[in-house]
Amino acid sequence: MEFKRRTVLGGMAAGAAILSAPAVMGQTRPRVVVIGGGSGGATAARYIARDSQGAIDVTLVEPSRVYYTCYFSNLYLGGFWELADMGHSYGTLAARHGINVVHDWAVGVDRDAQTVTLAGGDTLPYDRLVISPGIDFRDDSVPGWSVAAQNRMPHAYKAGSQSELLKAQVENMREGGTYCMVAPPNPYRCPPGPYERISMVAHVLSQRNPTAKILIVDPKENFSKQGLFEDGWARHYPGMIERVGPDFGGDIVSVDPEAMTVSIDGVVENVDVCNVIPGQKAGRIAELAGITDDSGWAPAVPANMKSRMDDKVYILGDASAQGDMPKSGFSANSQAKVAANSIRHELTDARLFPARYANTCWSLIATDDGVKVGASYEATDEKIASVEGFISQVGEDAELRQQTYEESIGWYNGIVADMFT
Repeated sequence: MEFKRRTVLGGMAAGAAILSAPAVMGQTRPRVVVIGGGSGGATAARYIARDSQGAIDVTLVEPSRVYYTCYFSNLYLGGFWELADMGHSYGTLAARHGINVVHDWAVGVDRDAQTVTLAGGDTLPYDRLVISPGIDFRDDSVPGWSVAAQNRMPHAYKAGSQSELLKAQVENMREGGTYCMVAPPNPYRCPPGPYERISMVAHVLSQRNPTAKILIVDPKENFSKQGLFEDGWARHYPGMIERVGPDFGGDIVSVDPEAMTVSIDGVVENVDVCNVIPGQKAGRIAELAGITDDSGWAPAVPANMKSRMDDKVYILGDASAQGDMPKSGFSANSQAKVAANSIRHELTDARLFPARYANTCWSLIATDDGVKVGASYEATDEKIASVEGFISQVGEDAELRQQTYEESIGWYNGIVADMFT
């Protein structure tokens, strides 16, 4: 059984840069600027605007007019969804919630003046700033690879055109060819994501190119849901997938995009498709704002997701360093609600609730074979700490696995509604 979600993309005027809320004459309201329109930023903007009932002026800065969720993009690669199923526009945030949606790049933050500079030249003042920029890549993570090589060796870890490119490469592999993934080091966006991708690529190849091989080159000793994935690969795709971990050189890797080769501890492999998922760091604007540390991530206060560098700035989602929560869309959405409550409390004296966090990550291994892992969390002085977790088990019956997949579709529909409607 296949479940699909189709989204009608919003009809914005071609030249529009800003979707503006109606102005209230003579009224001075506290101003919140949100940078990044993904699971963290869009959720925070919506909850601040909606729950303050117009008492706070909210501006959302996001360069893309259509946001493609990175979560569930693997299902697009596997042929279960279309690209449009993952695409969402910002029109309702402006029309229903009065949010000023600015389609531009934030290129600078002056924390002393409390302003954000846009690529187009405008400057936005703020009383509180929310930064939720997702990830950027470390160019030195895989020798031989850089963002300049992403069209030859795509990462597809920011959804959209990169997803389309990788899908086309997989579908057009020569018969009996090799798909290679260079997996990322910890920490990175969506810990099970690379291995769900392997499952979806194997699903496609088993139907279109059954003699093809999949090679995973992995710097990590282990990975999220490892037992579940390896069991599923053995059941659905026997003999197709090989993983090279650090014990066999998976942490000594370089690539040559022009020659389409991967060197593993000095041994050169010719490959047909090479999906390089490099090491990651916080989105560039977090660094420009001066809220990242030597790790490349932005430390956050567990109780409210404030930056540890500036109590008027909040940092959400993948870019944040907060403790035990994985970098996921569910985590970002959960963190955004805590931050939105804190901001409303500070700017309008709204009631402040204790922080509560949760996360679940679903993965599809094959048709109707869904698995999940998740936990609830609490804020301590040091970090957001895992309190109670759960995970699917090897050997579950087919009906339960199908229910888990259906549950994931329900969650997806719920979270995008929570972000954009």
